Amino acid sequence: MSTAPVAAAPALGAALLLYDGQCGLCARSVQFVLRHERPARRAALEFAPLEGPVGVGVRARHPQLAGIDSVLWMTIAPDGTEQVLVRSEAVLAVLRHVGGVWAWLAVVGRWVPRALRDALYAAVATRRHWLAPRSCQLPAGRERR
Repeated sequence: MSTAPVAAAPALGAALLLYDGQCGLCARSVQFVLRHERPARRAALEFAPLEGPVGVGVRARHPQLAGIDSVLWMTIAPDGTEQVLVRSEAVLAVLRHVGGVWAWLAVVGRWVPRALRDALYAAVATRRHWLAPRSCQLPAGRERR
C-alpha cells in the first residue's frame, strides 16, 4: 500500500480538505466523510492536516488564510486558479461532496445567511478541542493514498 504524499493542490475536478490535525472533532469529521462518501467520489477528495507540508504550502500561497485553523475546502478552477472555501462554506462543500441526505442538508444550509452560519461555525470551532479531545487515528489502507 502506498503512502504517497498528497499533492500540494488537488487535481482538476478533485478537492482537497484541509483540517486541524490536532483536533479530535476534526479527525472524527474526516472519518465521517470517509464512512459516508459514495465510492465513486472517493478519488475526488484528498485530505491533509493544516499543520503538514500541504497545509503549510496552501496557506503560504493564500496569506488571507493565516488565521484559519480549522477547515478549508480547496478546488482548482478550469482556468487553473485555486479556489478556497472556509468556515461554513467549507462545511457545506463537504456535505455536498458526501451526497445523499447530507447534500440536501447543504442546500437547506444555503438558505441560512452566511453571517449566521459562520457564527454557529465559530461557536463550535472555539469549543472543538473541548468537544472531542485530541486524537490521532491512523488511516486504513484505502485511505492512506
